[in-house]
Amino acid sequence: MDTEVKEFEVAAPTLTFGEAATPKTNEVPAVVAQDDQMTDSYQLTAEEQAQVDAFSQQIDIENTDAILTYGVGTQKKLSEFSENALSSVRTKDMGETGEMLSNLVGELKNFDVDENEKGLFSIFKKGANKLTNLQARYSKVETNVETIAAELDKHQAILLKDIKMLDKMYDANLTYFRELTMYIVAGKQKLEEVRNTKLKELQATAAQTGLPEDAQAAKDLAEKCDRFEKKIYDLELTRTISLQTAPQIRMIQNSDTLMSEKIQSTIVNTIPLWKNQMVIALGVEHANQAAAAQHAVSDATNELLRKNADKLKMATIESAKESERGIVDVETLKHTNEQLISTIDEVIKIQAEGKQKRAEAEKELVNIENQLKEKMLEASKAN
Repeated sequence: MDTEVKEFEVAAPTLTFGEAATPKTNEVPAVVAQDDQMTDSYQLTAEEQAQVDAFSQQIDIENTDAILTYGVGTQKKLSEFSENALSSVRTKDMGETGEMLSNLVGELKNFDVDENEKGLFSIFKKGANKLTNLQARYSKVETNVETIAAELDKHQAILLKDIKMLDKMYDANLTYFRELTMYIVAGKQKLEEVRNTKLKELQATAAQTGLPEDAQAAKDLAEKCDRFEKKIYDLELTRTISLQTAPQIRMIQNSDTLMSEKIQSTIVNTIPLWKNQMVIALGVEHANQAAAAQHAVSDATNELLRKNADKLKMATIESAKESERGIVDVETLKHTNEQLISTIDEVIKIQAEGKQKRAEAEKELVNIENQLKEKMLEASKAN
């Protein structure tokens, strides 16, 4: 990746005509009057304008070979730059990162502490197995989470390098953009100069002499000016491509930055928080088992006492029926009925709460999926 970054490091804009390169200078040579509105529209610095003015004097519109290659060097560099950028993007698969984040969320959500065990005495039969299973499932999920986290960490490192590379790409593109701008301004200046001076002189001479060779000379120069004007227009099209590339680079860089931040948040926040919750869940399970065991013992003792009391009561009543009318004690039946009703109400409440939570979770998952789909659609339209 560092090698790729170096490939996008370019020098300051340099203009060449044929084999000669324009020297950088702050001295502005004497030139034909320019259209200030045209030069201002390209927003050149004073140093760039001085370089353009000097380069404009080197341009020879009548040099066909040199005109054919005018600005081609920058166009080729921009083409190579685009190919390198495309190759860099090709080597990345951010879909894999998104898939790993989804897998991580799935691992965390699929871990359910509750097994919905029913029955008063299930705590004695399944209590130990439940805790063992809980610990085993936690260990398995933890292993998967650690594996995914390690891969996410690697992808974050790649994203950070890509962000650095995209900065270099942006700077390189900006250099090509300025270079193309300077070629265009210099070409327009030279074209305006030739049309206002030499071309008019040749046209005047041809009109004055009426000689066919003079008319042909004027016509040849006019055609060369037209061809050079088309060459400048071609450079303007390339300049527009460079202009459009800049925000595209920033958009990709912003996406990489957001993904890197998401990975970092997952690694430093989500996973530790999940582990803390699992520690709490295991601790609560220990406490629940102890409480359930004590509750079961108390219930068994009370049940035994009630049964003995009922048997004693029934024997006493049967003995007393022969002599007098006895009073039947319904307190135990009342107590049992109240407990049964309370138990049923509690079960109904728990089931309702569970159903409500599942419904809310399903809505939230639908919202998350819709948001992701909208964002992906928006990103595809932006590209």
